Amino acid sequence: ETFEAGIRVDEGAEALERGRYGDARRMVQPVLRDLPDLAAGHEVAGLALYRLGEWRKAASHLETARRLTGAVDNHPVLADCYRALKRPAMVAELWDELRQASPSAELVTEGRIVAAGSLADQGKVQEAIDLLSDDKKGKWRLPRQPREHHLRRAYALADLFERAGDVARA
Repeated sequence: ETFEAGIRVDEGAEALERGRYGDARRMVQPVLRDLPDLAAGHEVAGLALYRLGEWRKAASHLETARRLTGAVDNHPVLADCYRALKRPAMVAELWDELRQASPSAELVTEGRIVAAGSLADQGKVQEAIDLLSDDKKGKWRLPRQPREHHLRRAYALADLFERAGDVARA
């Protein structure tokens, strides 16, 4: 039964990668009924529900996976769910945990972008700019060979400058 469940979760993960979010969710639902403590199943369900815009359900599954594994891999997605649900304290808590865990640069950057967006949502645009910048003057440079996460950070910072009314810097 556990082997079959693993296959179903893998198939759900493949559907998720192909953008078939509804299928991914449907594939793992029966597995989670039988094995409610299967972290990988909750992760697939949570990520699928996130892509479907079902923030509350996504957060529930991602929180279960977080509780079962202690991993921070999905903190940016979970934080974005809480941002959509207007729960900035949870966004800040997840950002703090992610920052302290210091995983990959890509993961930290995604968490930083979500945390900055949450600050901006609260009208704290300068704090958001500071979070995405390297210093209090809003400076940040793309590396010589930027990767996708660098470009996402640059785009988010430009968006914040525009929101702050500094179109020239944006």
